[in-house]
Amino acid sequence: MIDLHCHLLPGVDDGAETLAESLEMARTAVADGTVQLACTPHIYPGLYENDGPSIMAAVDRLQKALDEADINLRLLTGADVQLAPDMVEGLKTGRIPTLAGTRYFLFEPPHHVAPPRMPDMIFRLVAEGYVPVITHPERLTWIEDHYDTVCDAFDGGAWIQLTAGSVTGYFGRRAQYWSERMLDEGRVHLIASDGHNMRRRRPVLSAARDAVAMRLGEAAALDMVRGRPEGILLDRSPEDMPALAGVQQRAERASGWRRWFGR
Repeated sequence: MIDLHCHLLPGVDDGAETLAESLEMARTAVADGTVQLACTPHIYPGLYENDGPSIMAAVDRLQKALDEADINLRLLTGADVQLAPDMVEGLKTGRIPTLAGTRYFLFEPPHHVAPPRMPDMIFRLVAEGYVPVITHPERLTWIEDHYDTVCDAFDGGAWIQLTAGSVTGYFGRRAQYWSERMLDEGRVHLIASDGHNMRRRRPVLSAARDAVAMRLGEAAALDMVRGRPEGILLDRSPEDMPALAGVQQRAERASGWRRWFGR
């Protein structure tokens, strides 16, 4: 599996605090079946002032530490980027890193307030050639009242990434409900761990992969943790990626076939 959202770098945000914790998290990810992992610290002006060059240097240092500890995990560069007016400029200059240097990057909406102009920003980003991957929309406090904002972003070309713990119910019934709804509607592109530590938010994917397989089938689950992540690392266009699957989409296709063949 490939985990494209994890706060593994030590001491740069609210993720791993020490190198020892980073190494323990990495061992956990490998034991769970992850072979590649994107280090995606927060970029949050005024709180976490990370940038592309500093993240890249930190990833290089951590990769060397993993290699010395004989932990077979390939690290990738990225960031969990808060919505900001200068986002496009930051991406163009490299201040905001994309996932492994591709057109895809993690886009974190405000957690407690629905951003009124998010669809406009999505439109601008897509027009500039980027693919924003919206992180953990199922956990946003405003999703009940503004689900149409998430749907508009999806329709505008943004990708959707669920947190593994939301799919399995670890973050509560509410986050699980929205995860299952988006899965059923065929709106989910990726599942990632969003791992932060070894206490409550471990970097594991397999339980969520299995839950999606039970709901949508094994192929759809593997697309979310391997097929599309591999496509991202190859910088494939969204049109060349595996098609989305959902319970409702499958039902609609089956209904169409029944109408066509009179069954």
